[in-house]
Amino acid sequence: MIHRLLRRALPAPVYSRLGLARDAVDRARFRPYVATHAYGRRTLSVHVADAMAQGWYDHDWPLPTEIGMLAERGRLREGARVFDIGAHQGVVAMMLGDLVGPTGEVVAVEATLHNAEVAWRNVALNGLTQIVVMHAAGAEAPGVVRFSPRMNGHVAAPDEAAVEVRALTVDELTTSRGVPQLLFIDVEGYELHVLRGARHTIESHHPDLFIEVHVGAGLERFGTTDDLLALIPTGYEILVAPAQGGSFLPLAVGRDLLRQHARLVALWPGASRPA
Repeated sequence: MIHRLLRRALPAPVYSRLGLARDAVDRARFRPYVATHAYGRRTLSVHVADAMAQGWYDHDWPLPTEIGMLAERGRLREGARVFDIGAHQGVVAMMLGDLVGPTGEVVAVEATLHNAEVAWRNVALNGLTQIVVMHAAGAEAPGVVRFSPRMNGHVAAPDEAAVEVRALTVDELTTSRGVPQLLFIDVEGYELHVLRGARHTIESHHPDLFIEVHVGAGLERFGTTDDLLALIPTGYEILVAPAQGGSFLPLAVGRDLLRQHARLVALWPGASRPA
């Protein structure tokens, strides 16, 4: 209630600076520790360095439905390359890294410096040499973006307090790291820009896609779900599910799910699949 009142009463730049200051104070007061749990198929240790991470990661995680589907029906398997755009503190990247194994690669891209630093530590703590962590923001074009480095940060609106972060496209990553078999995208509303920066990769190599679709939580600042679907080439099998759990449905059946925060998987039918 207090936060809502402050948001209404204060100019947006002042409110956003207060949010950044509150995050900094909260991190300074938090006593970090290491927690060990089952995350998907594997027991991993994670640095719990802030209250958000404590709530999100200090408990067992079943394998997320979308990752299970991508492993069963797609190309997420031993030896695959995955670009994880919006990797937070690397926990999902580590689950993906377990599935691709030491002969594969996960490139984990995270724009909030605190989260990228924790992700680096988590990867090192678990000896997962197949994971590369990069401090950058997924984007439509190379350069820089104005980014609000909250605990779960987002590309800043013009009137928000922000820092400049390197803008990195999927197509750049494909050139420098190699062709991915999977794009895993969770970027707090900036999905359209990341997909536009992946056009060549998607049209030429048809990686499988996972996209968290942030309707009501940021996507509407940049476009619509119709704009997003238009960036997925004809030929992909598209399935959707609610953001907070539930089964994936074919787009023709579950399209209304995209009226709210949702998950989307796109599989390229002609690609080689696991045996």
